[in-house]
Amino acid sequence: MARSSDLRFRATTAFQRYVANPLTRRLPFHTLLETTGRVSGLPRRTPLGGRRIGDVFWLVSEFGERSQYVRNIQADPRVRVRIGGRWHHGTAHLLPDDDPVARLRTLPKANSAAVRTLGTGLLTVRVDLAD
Repeated sequence: MARSSDLRFRATTAFQRYVANPLTRRLPFHTLLETTGRVSGLPRRTPLGGRRIGDVFWLVSEFGERSQYVRNIQADPRVRVRIGGRWHHGTAHLLPDDDPVARLRTLPKANSAAVRTLGTGLLTVRVDLAD
């Protein structure tokens, strides 16, 4: 079981890194999460799905603490989120006690289905937006 989840993780992250992310980052209204690289200190932009509810943006990481953007958040929780073509500053919080499957039911259906199907270590992330 561990071998199949590791294979799924490696295949999915390779596809995202080299195919999906470079394409979706270019779409002007696709949601992006910008973190600061924990080693490089450079901005890192990750296309993702989630939903803004008031002054909070919710998302679920499909690989939990194995996701590079989650590791960047652990090092520096200050982030920016591009929603509808507009950037918002915020502070990200990892919520290991939140039920990520229940949270996915409140988020966009297509992205949630992909996260549930491909994910091996779901983790809820809340971003408190400052503007």
